[in-house]
Amino acid sequence: MGYTIAQKIIKNHLVCGEMKAGEEIGLKIDQTLTQDATGTMAYLQFEAMGIDRVKTELSVAYIDHNTLQAGFENADDHRYIQTVAKKHGIRFSRPGNGICHQVHLERFSKPGKTLIGSDSHTPTAGGIGMLGMGAGGLDVAVAMGGGTYYITMPKMIKINLVGKLSDYVGAKDVILEVLRILGVKGGVGAIVEYGGEGVKTLSVPQRATITNMGAELGATTSIFPSDEVTKAFLSAEGRVEDYIELSSDADAQYDAEYTVDLSKLQPLAACPHSPDNVKPVSELSGMKINQVCIGSCTNSSMQDMLTVAAMLKGKTVHPDVSLSISPGSKQVYTMLAECGALADLIDAGARILECACGPCIGMGFSPKSAGVSLRTFNRNFLARSGTADAQVYLVSPETAAASAVAGVFTDPTTLGVAPVVTMPTAFTINDNLVEMPASESEADAVVVERGPNIKPIPVGKAPEKDLRGELILKVGDDITTDHIMPAGTKVLPYRSNVPKLSEFCFTVCDKDFPERAKARGGGVIMGGQNYGQGSSREHAALVPLYLGIKAVVAKSFARIHVANLINFGIVPMTLKNADDYEKFAQGDALEIKDFAAAVAGKTETTLVNVNTGESATLCLNLSSRQREMLLAGGCLNYTKNQK
Repeated sequence: MGYTIAQKIIKNHLVCGEMKAGEEIGLKIDQTLTQDATGTMAYLQFEAMGIDRVKTELSVAYIDHNTLQAGFENADDHRYIQTVAKKHGIRFSRPGNGICHQVHLERFSKPGKTLIGSDSHTPTAGGIGMLGMGAGGLDVAVAMGGGTYYITMPKMIKINLVGKLSDYVGAKDVILEVLRILGVKGGVGAIVEYGGEGVKTLSVPQRATITNMGAELGATTSIFPSDEVTKAFLSAEGRVEDYIELSSDADAQYDAEYTVDLSKLQPLAACPHSPDNVKPVSELSGMKINQVCIGSCTNSSMQDMLTVAAMLKGKTVHPDVSLSISPGSKQVYTMLAECGALADLIDAGARILECACGPCIGMGFSPKSAGVSLRTFNRNFLARSGTADAQVYLVSPETAAASAVAGVFTDPTTLGVAPVVTMPTAFTINDNLVEMPASESEADAVVVERGPNIKPIPVGKAPEKDLRGELILKVGDDITTDHIMPAGTKVLPYRSNVPKLSEFCFTVCDKDFPERAKARGGGVIMGGQNYGQGSSREHAALVPLYLGIKAVVAKSFARIHVANLINFGIVPMTLKNADDYEKFAQGDALEIKDFAAAVAGKTETTLVNVNTGESATLCLNLSSRQREMLLAGGCLNYTKNQK
């Protein structure tokens, strides 16, 4: 039996375990990336391990999230990351250089290599044939120290692409169609691989748009072949030496296969408040809109920007619409200026933002009250935009541009022949905003600067013999890390200050949760299906740890979040019978006898509702390594014990 693309990369990087779906495997990691919303904590954890220098082939620290400097906090964190990176052998991408995934795709991603990043959209690199996976900051810190990265061996899903995209239909419409087919849980436990003749018609930036939003499927990652299209992109970036051909074997086997006919696709939109709530734009045509945001790591490439500029040239944004544009990188921004496309955007009335995540994470440009906002981003979770009652739709750059001019939802295919966009064969290369680290001989002289907003990391404790506590919060299905630990201008500056950050925990669901958790001394959280989907932010585990949460019970968990819970010593358990969810109410007193023994070696335990006497069987789907981590109180303690 042959191998898929992902299986070939896994095989070449396998440290331990067997490549059988569902089994835990350990991988050697070639590259890591962090961004500033998660990076501060990752580097604090790396320092806590006592390792002098990173051991990866390449590690890059990006500043792209917390760039709105309304106080000292973000600037202080940037300086901390800059100095700690210089000391420990990490390249530092300065503010203004661009969004981590776009810059990494342009300058550092390599076919056939492994990458983990403390951001859930790290699979963007799959567009170039790299095995890129989102991970918690602590997992990234361990990998930087030369440690193994552990995942459950995924199943393999293949999406066969046939045909060619029509005018005004983009790569965003491809992934929205896949989300419509599979849903936000359809990729859980799997790697999604794209193949078929249609692949050859898609550029690397288009492929990266598709793999970027594979995170919304819940997939471990997504990946495309590395072919002549890949080679041309790397050549344009001056990195043709990084090219290798990479494809699946003819007899590779997949657990599921689907076909998407590119020629039959029409413009699509993900409606509020989920990326899989997909409808044709034609069904939404005429709906009045208030805001359009173009950019983010999903759709901020040179190809996307040139497409939008061509559509807006000579036109004016509707007076009732506010349009923002965020180029993905300094390279893109510079080339837009050089070719005149930037002037076309400005003349049309676009508000040009810096090369950063910005509105995608609620960092400015929030919609008006109950506003309708069309965004080329990857997530439209409730309140993520910074406006609680906003109606956010995810669309392609083509749909966004057409609608911005019209003032209403507009199907761009009604506009006639699309303008011709020609991509340059060579990109402007200037890595002057990527700082190289100090040499090993110079590292001792580098002083790491820490601002007053950086607080100590909470450390977990070993589980108690018996677990007793209140069901402190009960939530439903598809709870995201944005629900657990919101982003935005008010919250993100405190990512390295867990005590302050705790004031915002779960407030999207229950504004009283932080104070109640503190008053009760913590307890247990219960959730529904797909608990913890979305961002890789480990703060969604770290802050509940600080608030005293000992365990989370759910019908099912998202991959990265369950790993983060274990990393910080919070025990994740699933209901054996999903209907038992109804036996428990918020405020009930709970008990699990012989809890520590169950964590140590049992696959099942019993949760008792002390108030009603009812009980439920819980499953502990843990590897022996994860059990040892939990018994040590989390990964930091476990790692120290291994020395």
